[in-house]
Amino acid sequence: MNILRFNDHGAEVGLLQQRLVRAGYPVDVSHLYDEQTERAVQTLQAAAGLVVDGIAGPKTYRVLASGQRDPKHLTDADLVRAADTLGVSVACVRAVNEVESRGVGFLDDGRPKILFERHVMYQRLGVNLGMNAAVAGAKQNPSVVNPKRGGYQGGAAEYVRLDTAARIDAASAYESASWGAFQIMAYHWKRLGYANVDDFVSRMELGEAEHLDAFVRYVAADKKLLAALRGRKWAAFAEGYNGSEFAINLYDVKLDRAYTKYAGAGKAAA
Repeated sequence: MNILRFNDHGAEVGLLQQRLVRAGYPVDVSHLYDEQTERAVQTLQAAAGLVVDGIAGPKTYRVLASGQRDPKHLTDADLVRAADTLGVSVACVRAVNEVESRGVGFLDDGRPKILFERHVMYQRLGVNLGMNAAVAGAKQNPSVVNPKRGGYQGGAAEYVRLDTAARIDAASAYESASWGAFQIMAYHWKRLGYANVDDFVSRMELGEAEHLDAFVRYVAADKKLLAALRGRKWAAFAEGYNGSEFAINLYDVKLDRAYTKYAGAGKAAA
């Protein structure tokens, strides 16, 4: 099923409502994702220990199917800890989690989601082994070592690319992938306080709480990014986190809307 949220409508919403009814959450099967449905999803998420955002995605569907949360999935308590560490409101962290995370940080087979960047592999080989190694790698394996970005396969196929690159140099290969729910590039490991790239990768394998921790470290290590988040300067934050083309995907607009939603929900709850 697709990710569903407030004001969505159609057959999939009706199916979600039927599942909620079977799980003991009485809602009208109206095929409209209305306030009643959103509240039921939030109640289910809270009971299961999930992040409470009222959005029905893979984690919510898993709870409906199995009755319990995957222990690798993020919790509301994780978001509260992140907010405390960064010195921002929980609404800020909820907004960033909704907009900037990949929803689920793991593949169905249990491995962290990754995206292998062949142009970064070219750069890391140059840093770690010298430019001769980078040039040779590009000649022999241009699909995984290349001055130009590209070659993406997506999903589990990214691990095939990673494994191919690791045969050239394992450390450079792991450094050349972005990892987990927030897709933090592994070559930042030293700046973020990890012992080495293997330490970073092993923590990414543990759970989404570690993915969020990597994100927190990344923001905390960048004074401008942290100031933008604390000041809710969403355009500045989106540019610092996503790059200069952030506006194409309306990241700043989405962050502002998400923050307004969660800040309003917090006031209503109070």
